[in-house]
Amino acid sequence: MSTGPGAHSAPVPDPDPTPGPGPTPGTPGTAGTPESPGAPESPGTAERRGMFSSLRIRNYRLFAGGQMVSNTGTWMQRIAQDWLVLTLTGSSAAVGITTALQFLPMLLLGLYGGVIADRLPKRRLLLVTQSAMGLTGLALAGLTLSGHVQVWHVYLMALLLGLATVVDNPARQAFVAEMVGPRDLRNAVSLNSANFQSARLIGPAVAGVLISAVGSGWAFLANGLSFLAPIAALLLMRRDDLHEVEPTPRGKGQLRDGLRHVAGRPELLWPIVLVGFIGTFGFNFPIWLTAFVDEVFHGDAGTYGLLNTLMAAGSLAGALLAARRGTSRLRLLVGAALLFGLLEITAAAAPVFWLFALLLVPIGMFGMTINVTANSTVQLAADPAMRGRVMSLYMMVFMGGTPLGAPLVGWITDAYGARTGFLAGGLISAGAALAVGLMLARIGGLRLKVDLRRGRPRVAFVERAPRKKQKQLAAMV
Repeated sequence: MSTGPGAHSAPVPDPDPTPGPGPTPGTPGTAGTPESPGAPESPGTAERRGMFSSLRIRNYRLFAGGQMVSNTGTWMQRIAQDWLVLTLTGSSAAVGITTALQFLPMLLLGLYGGVIADRLPKRRLLLVTQSAMGLTGLALAGLTLSGHVQVWHVYLMALLLGLATVVDNPARQAFVAEMVGPRDLRNAVSLNSANFQSARLIGPAVAGVLISAVGSGWAFLANGLSFLAPIAALLLMRRDDLHEVEPTPRGKGQLRDGLRHVAGRPELLWPIVLVGFIGTFGFNFPIWLTAFVDEVFHGDAGTYGLLNTLMAAGSLAGALLAARRGTSRLRLLVGAALLFGLLEITAAAAPVFWLFALLLVPIGMFGMTINVTANSTVQLAADPAMRGRVMSLYMMVFMGGTPLGAPLVGWITDAYGARTGFLAGGLISAGAALAVGLMLARIGGLRLKVDLRRGRPRVAFVERAPRKKQKQLAAMV
């Protein structure tokens, strides 16, 4: 793993398994070396790390608690927003436009958000972005509860939320590393996903009941108020316990530097390419699920909430399984992406509701495996000084591709039916997995591994070599 600016390639594994000298665990990092991979550990530390090891860290516990509350409100708003737009317009394409507007700023401005995240203290930046996101929820609640809401109001709030997300996403992703350090980073990324999916189990179910009983406005109000929890958590954190990376001074060419850093590193480039295709065409569930509920199975908001809950159960299982794994392999990423696409194809043809609903569980599990594996691999392989820019590119292609894919998928769904729209997303996802897998196999990239089980993160990318040499290198990793 690169630990300072200017690194152009990932190092091969150190043949000596003994950790080298470095700062003691828990000591705040210093500029340039906040996450030294050679930091020693007490004997048995790696073995003692379990599924919830990151929660031993106070700052991360505060962060996780605040995010749990906020994520629950976010899922409530997502369900309420999709259903409100469908109620106002009767169009799956309109739901797609709403989703597109929310993620359009990430597509257009995402890289600049990463530059901002690298230039400013991340905790202070998150206080601003979380406050702005809470205000959008409160504004939408006021419009809906007063009876004045129109579809363009929802479009506007989705766009404003997307603008705040441009900076919030890379800052929040990079801040996780500052809270836990490199040894617990993969576990923390997995637990973040588990946190989000746990909220996804609660939020849609509560939203479905709330919408049916009193309307969408109360779900928007709950979301706006939920942001008080992460704001309080950020204020209560101990700065001395953070592994802070010194902000990057303003300068020319920083955006290009970030792009060159990714382009020259296969272990960064190919996971980002794959999640770009999956995020753009394979994760359009608000469009597909609303269409299946409305057109195919003739359900209501409660049915929509149930389907989201089942998918969340699978996603939670995938996140917890990822938290137990000590390694991230690109072959796991490619395999999960291929199975994800094939399961979407199968679900598109499901003849009855119960089969469709059950298939959403493994779809959620493999979708989360893709997300966690790619996210942790990219974060650990990125230069800490450029992590904000690298993660902004990652989030830009994963989430920012939605403005391109959502309207197209929404149009296909409206024109040819829910089954055809879902089938198209599955075919593209499976095709992208096959193409990226063949490319990685050609250059030997499927041997990338991030290994934390021996107490030190290591990233290796093995280039194509003669067969005998390949076996030797495979034994090293």
